[in-house]
Amino acid sequence: MGQKLRKLASYYRPYMPLFLADMFFAIVGAAVTLAIPLIVRYITNQVIILEPQAALDKITMLGLLMLVLVVIECFCNYFIANYGHVMGAKIEYDMRAEIFEHYQKLSFSFFNNQKVGQLMSRITSDLFDISELLHHGPEDLVISLIKIIGSFVILINIDVKLTMIAFAFVPVMLLYAAYFNTRMKRAFKRNRVKIAEINSQIEDNLSGIRVVKSFANEDVEMRKFEEGNQGFLAAKKNSYIYMAGYHSGLGALTTMITIAALVAGAVLITQGQVSVADLVTFLLYINTFTEPVKKLINFTEQFQNGYTGYERFMEMMAIQPDIEDYQGATELKSVKGDISFEDVSFHYEDNTETVLHHINLEVSAGSYMALVGSSGAGKSTLCSLIPRFYDVTEGAVKIDGRDVREITLKSLRSQIGIVQQDVYLFVGTVLDNIRYGKPGASRAEVIEAAKNANAHEFIMALPNGYDTDIGQRGVKLSGGQKQRLSIARVFLKNPPILIFDEATSALDNESEKVVQQSLESLAKNRTTFVIAHRLSTIRNAEKILVLTDIGIEEQGTHQELLEKNGIYAKLYQMGDMKR
Repeated sequence: MGQKLRKLASYYRPYMPLFLADMFFAIVGAAVTLAIPLIVRYITNQVIILEPQAALDKITMLGLLMLVLVVIECFCNYFIANYGHVMGAKIEYDMRAEIFEHYQKLSFSFFNNQKVGQLMSRITSDLFDISELLHHGPEDLVISLIKIIGSFVILINIDVKLTMIAFAFVPVMLLYAAYFNTRMKRAFKRNRVKIAEINSQIEDNLSGIRVVKSFANEDVEMRKFEEGNQGFLAAKKNSYIYMAGYHSGLGALTTMITIAALVAGAVLITQGQVSVADLVTFLLYINTFTEPVKKLINFTEQFQNGYTGYERFMEMMAIQPDIEDYQGATELKSVKGDISFEDVSFHYEDNTETVLHHINLEVSAGSYMALVGSSGAGKSTLCSLIPRFYDVTEGAVKIDGRDVREITLKSLRSQIGIVQQDVYLFVGTVLDNIRYGKPGASRAEVIEAAKNANAHEFIMALPNGYDTDIGQRGVKLSGGQKQRLSIARVFLKNPPILIFDEATSALDNESEKVVQQSLESLAKNRTTFVIAHRLSTIRNAEKILVLTDIGIEEQGTHQELLEKNGIYAKLYQMGDMKR
């Protein structure tokens, strides 16, 4: 825990002047709070017995002094509330940037096992609680300690007996709070898990809302949500049991301190051991030290809440990417496009079953290679090994004779263009989405890429042309239009190696023809891998590879494979590839 706390404290470093200023004004504000009751005691004990005019002058002067102190306290509280929160927001900004950057480094295998809603909760609600702890925590701690210690020193000089009676309740309050805080910590952790699950469910529902409506399954979704929402409510109810006991008990103990001090003080007054002025001062200070005791105890609650979020943050930051640059990796430049698979085998981490078995394959630069086979044979997996979305279990994948593991990921992936069946378009304009292939490209370059992808005409027919907002994930566009934008994006990137992963399988005949022309235009003079089920996509392939569970069983041209009358011929005759 000590190491984690040191790491947590390190987030103050860039804002140390602001942090120290925040602490300074917190100390000044606490000192002012302690000073005002002393002035009241001085007036009631010393000033009111002076001559009327002298007393009036003294009261006027002390009243002005208290007014100045109130202004100072007001400024201190303003600084803490404003600039202290700004510091907390800046730390939250830094931590959010840190975890978002970390997300970008994590591998496909990580995201395969995660829900987007849960990842989002780590970057939103968790970080907010952490920033609240980092802002309020130190100042609450300092203010509370100053007020409690200061009150104790002042009160013990007024009357030892009354002080002992009042402060006898403090250990009871602390033990009571500790008991409930331990249980609240567990409850808060459960709450976070439940709210992350609900966020994930909402994100999943809203992303698939068109599917929900198309099946008229709103009631099904409501039942699913109700189940998750009930789980969250149950967790909340459990935490509120402890929270209610915590606050009600502390409130009762605070009231008992006042009652005990008042009764004991009244008895001592009757015995001539305490003056009325001292009892009044004492009662004023009771609030001064009981309020920070509650704040100190609330700090433990805030600490549990914020630290729980920080632990979740650190859990995420501790996850190392499966795929990262090897030590000594160098950039890939001047790529020809020769690709080789040398005795490659592969299986996913969570699955001991091997997907690819001892694949050996040589692909010359500029070749057009098609991959066919039944679902689950490993076609997409084979292609995913080239840009190192996954690492081989055995063997090596090489580009121009260099093992891809010896190449930096950024330079490797910058040389590979991928067009997938499930096109992902970002929120924004047509221009923004095409330019994603080459950030910083000029408008003319974007338009040229769109023309090459047979997309320029339909783009110009949109309401605002290239500046048309396409909606969430391009919902305002047809499947063929979205696919052509993704091809334009790759045209703009201009990579020497291409992977088409069933890029036309979800399109109608007319859209497929247009997209196919765009793909063939893009593939010219580039090393191209095509994963497809349709003849129209692979008929021009120089070589077709037929993958099965045991590896590459057949290879050759379309005509050669038909003449072999093997697996490929059976797939063709079954009608799977005739379109």
